[in-house]
Amino acid sequence: AVVVLTGFLVALILELRKAIRSIDTLVKTTNESLKPTLEELQQTLRNLNHISSDITEVTSDVKTLSNAVKDVGISVKTAGTLIEHGISTTAIKAMGLKTGIKTGFGVLLNNLLSKKGERP
Repeated sequence: AVVVLTGFLVALILELRKAIRSIDTLVKTTNESLKPTLEELQQTLRNLNHISSDITEVTSDVKTLSNAVKDVGISVKTAGTLIEHGISTTAIKAMGLKTGIKTGFGVLLNNLLSKKGERP
């Protein structure tokens, strides 16, 4: 019985050695296969970080540009209002001046004609 048990244990130990060698080979192969993949993954993460940084910078630039466009819009609206007000004031002054000149010439002509008619 001891001989059978010893034989069984020796066979078991030999099988365990083979299994351990197979596991060791599998771990080495997996490690070698994963190493380039992990390096590639790290590079991809660095690229994503860089892209994220670029997007943040571009977003900031777009925000600055939109604020500038908004400011230009406000300036154009203000300028339009000022021009409209300026033109209205100028137009009113011009119409008043035109009416005054027309009335003045009318009165002058009436006075000249009426004085001409009074002279015998």
